[in-house]
Amino acid sequence: MTLVEAAPTAEALLRRTFGHFATGVAVVTTTGPEGPVGLTVNSVASVSLRPPLMLWCLRKESASLDVFASCSHFAVNVLSAGQSEVARTFASRHPDRFGTVGWSPGRGGVPVLDGVSAWLLCRRTGAPQSAGDHVVVLGEVVGHHGEGTEPLIFAQSRFRRLCGEDA
Repeated sequence: MTLVEAAPTAEALLRRTFGHFATGVAVVTTTGPEGPVGLTVNSVASVSLRPPLMLWCLRKESASLDVFASCSHFAVNVLSAGQSEVARTFASRHPDRFGTVGWSPGRGGVPVLDGVSAWLLCRRTGAPQSAGDHVVVLGEVVGHHGEGTEPLIFAQSRFRRLCGEDA
């Protein structure tokens, strides 16, 4: 019997190509009618220093879309190198994501996670903008802090650490 393997789809190949662009890993958090909400993202970018703006992207199919589309504030929690399990938990359908990690309330009760490399508290500016199968959420940074710890990296479908060497 001959094993026949299906060729990767164009989408799978594109995902693999995108994976060559290393990114940081963040958990974006806010509060909703039923309490804290958070999810793992790697589509985060600084936009401007004047005014201080950043963006992140969310799947249109996300169960959290309505909460983030209507929130006034959100936090981008940049995970530290030792927090890959936090990333996995907030990427899953775990019923009590916030029960697995320490956190403190920021402005408006928005959760700021313990042990992160950095956090940025943002005021959402405008409605999320449609972009393919995602929406782009833009926020003005109203508070931030960097711990100086090594960030968690995501590349080629794996969580990674910085090697520590300058290029």
